[in-house]
Amino acid sequence: MKIDLTDTTAGKVNKALVQGRRAIGTPAVGMVLTLVIVTDEENAYDALKAAGDASHEHPSRTLVVIKRVSRSPRDRTASRLDAEVRVGADAGTGETVVLRLYGEVADHADSVVLPLLLPDAPVVVWWPVNAPLDPAKDPLGALAQRRVTDTYSSEQPVRELSARADAYTPGDTDLSWTRITPWRSMLAAALDQVVCEVKAVEVEGEEFNPSCELLAMWLADRLDVPVKRSLSAGPGLTAVRLATSEGGIALDRADGSLATLSIDGQPDRAVALKRRDTAELIAEELRRLDPDDTYASALRFGVERLNASASPATEQAPVPEASAPEASPKGEPVTHAAAAPDAAAEAPTTEAAPQERPPLKKRAKAT
Repeated sequence: MKIDLTDTTAGKVNKALVQGRRAIGTPAVGMVLTLVIVTDEENAYDALKAAGDASHEHPSRTLVVIKRVSRSPRDRTASRLDAEVRVGADAGTGETVVLRLYGEVADHADSVVLPLLLPDAPVVVWWPVNAPLDPAKDPLGALAQRRVTDTYSSEQPVRELSARADAYTPGDTDLSWTRITPWRSMLAAALDQVVCEVKAVEVEGEEFNPSCELLAMWLADRLDVPVKRSLSAGPGLTAVRLATSEGGIALDRADGSLATLSIDGQPDRAVALKRRDTAELIAEELRRLDPDDTYASALRFGVERLNASASPATEQAPVPEASAPEASPKGEPVTHAAAAPDAAAEAPTTEAAPQERPPLKKRAKAT
């Protein structure tokens, strides 16, 4: 059921939600949270579809905030709120309200959203694109317990990680981090099978993919070893190789679907490691509303430290020759400098310098 409201108010939208629930015979509210999606008209459909699919696992009231820019100067001075209320089959297992804000009201979206939040229920704000540099200080972000961004959608994804680290507030998270959950689980499980000490790591993936940097920063932070970032044609992350005291461990996914786990002294194993769609990613993020301390620690490790110049100590524990990055057609090694994407083709491949504190038990920390 859909109800269209033109030049309306938040109070009338609330009345329409009650009328819609009564019309379909479900007057009770059985939703567990409010999901606020802040996007533009171009990306609204995809975001709404992903939220609708995720609502089968997390019944929620979904508020889509779209700030519209009026064409003429006269229209820009006129404030207006248009709303589209969806309940029943048109809204998945929850309720959906699409809010289109015109004029000055677009600068006060929080005052429109606040009366529509479910009482005594957590609030999650998601920016599929154009996220603010400091989500916690955004008027809408201040209403939420959890704030979800997607660094991959920014113009300079890797550099954006530094801004995210500077502005991090407990409750912040990013879908680029969510994308590497299966990789982190598989690598931790692989290290559980071998009693060893990790000496060096190589993370291989496509250029300008923040998930590759985040995985490399997580490994460098948790294992306290040199981590080399190398390039591939993708899609996404393609391989992680660990040099250990007992031989090599490699997780290689060339096609974005099926990966091969190789451990020295054991037969190779095929593991499912497909690239997940946005609905699966947002559903995973809605499962937890507490701060993600592991993400915060990896983010604060820093892209700059990850790409710092290698010291002589780092060169003593290189990744095995078989795990070296692919060569370019001219025979030169492919390199990457995440801290300076514009000069990535000219910058040498670098490693994260190890900490000057006593060595840690690397296998235990990875889990």
